[in-house]
Amino acid sequence: MKQILFSVLIVMLSSLLNAQEVIKLYPNGPKESNEITTPEKYRDKEFLMDISEPRMFVFPASKENANGTAVLICPGGGYGGVSQIKEGSDFAKWFNDLGVSAFVLYYRMPNGHTLVPLTDAQAALAIIHERANEWKIDKKKIGIMGFSAGGHLASTVGTHFKTSVERPAFMILGYPVVTMDSTLTHRGSRNNLLGKKPSDELVKLYSNELQVTKKTPPTFIVHATDDKTVPVKNSIQLYQALKEKKIEAELDTFAVGGHGFGMRKRNIPVDNWTDLLKTWMKKNKLI
Repeated sequence: MKQILFSVLIVMLSSLLNAQEVIKLYPNGPKESNEITTPEKYRDKEFLMDISEPRMFVFPASKENANGTAVLICPGGGYGGVSQIKEGSDFAKWFNDLGVSAFVLYYRMPNGHTLVPLTDAQAALAIIHERANEWKIDKKKIGIMGFSAGGHLASTVGTHFKTSVERPAFMILGYPVVTMDSTLTHRGSRNNLLGKKPSDELVKLYSNELQVTKKTPPTFIVHATDDKTVPVKNSIQLYQALKEKKIEAELDTFAVGGHGFGMRKRNIPVDNWTDLLKTWMKKNKLI
């Protein structure tokens, strides 16, 4: 019996040591509600919907391996949910192996409250800055990553900042929604973020290829040209806007990959896109 109890205690202790730190972005509640009153629910085990309690999961690099770089990851989900594993924790663990601390953001769904996701991402960046010393992070190397609609959120962060803390040091975008132009955008993401009948001004404001300035951070983009969900032209237009402003940028396209390929292997060339990302990060002295 003693041996059994000891084994149980070891398992419990191991679970506690490996437990992921979760940080609530607003311990006292956010200033603006997204007015989602239904409980959060899983569409499947890798997709969480109806988020109204914003938070981020912390994946710090080991003290021995940390190189000072950090990245806030915004999973995709059409601004209706987050693909928190395939476009979240899978990448966080990959970054950790490179000595990069990672944070997976469970941002609130806008539900017609356009500013809510951006506000959450900026709040998360502020927390990372505040606790940078604790996590061995260089405040000048805190970037943002996003996929699909999460790529729209990440590119919004990278083009709508007003302070140095709000500005990410770099952007990494996977098959991102970039424009809100009705002929090119992902319709569901646009409807969830802006509503079904947004003004021309709102469409322009959140078409991030139109918001690039000389202060927009260096950017890495990957997209498949056979993407039927988010046309590759979203990435092409953003890349062109970045180059026009002389921003350091790389766009890697693959003929086959579809939408939402993440980093899971399917024995096709796009499987190896993270090697290109690793090379880009080395070139930009992030790893």
